[in-house]
Amino acid sequence: MPGCCCSTDYRRFFNRKFAARDLARYRKQGLSKTERDLVALVGDVSGASVLEAGGGIGALQLELLDAGAARATNVELSAGYEDAAGELLAGRDVERRVGDFVNEDVAAHDVVVMHRVVCCYPDADALMQAAAARTERVLALTLPQERRWIGWGLACVNLWLAFRRCGFRTYQHPFARVAAAAEREGLQLDRRIRRGLFWESAAFVR
Repeated sequence: MPGCCCSTDYRRFFNRKFAARDLARYRKQGLSKTERDLVALVGDVSGASVLEAGGGIGALQLELLDAGAARATNVELSAGYEDAAGELLAGRDVERRVGDFVNEDVAAHDVVVMHRVVCCYPDADALMQAAAARTERVLALTLPQERRWIGWGLACVNLWLAFRRCGFRTYQHPFARVAAAAEREGLQLDRRIRRGLFWESAAFVR
């Protein structure tokens, strides 16, 4: 998997217990604030096809289907989410694949979503190029803001992961670099939302 973190380490971090907690939280609280931001940025999805990279249990896919999307596809690196996703999405028109989104052979969709995925992938250019190239209408994503203390915090997280002998790492990619990669594939920044002091979301349109 060129450019990607080791899939074994990723699956060790995002495991079945992690997925079960996500499912319990979603059933109790619904979408998180940043997930709701992405739904707002995407806008009208009536009849649209939705592709999500790193969609976890599939909560965003479910919400977009309920909002009128015709079908959804998810590419997730960790197989640890599949049991919880199967429980949540039973009977819904969702295709789920386990693999590296950058290298996966998947067709373009109207809407592409990446919620807190950019910060989990070491090669922002490759990830954004893959996402933008598969976007026919709008690409919406969430990533950490460019604040120095956030970079320090992520560095501490990575030290803890190294101490635990886990190869998974977190990243603070500059927004300008992310935007430039999308623009090289013909997308333009439409809107940008800052949520609190940590996360921000953005939509790029064709």
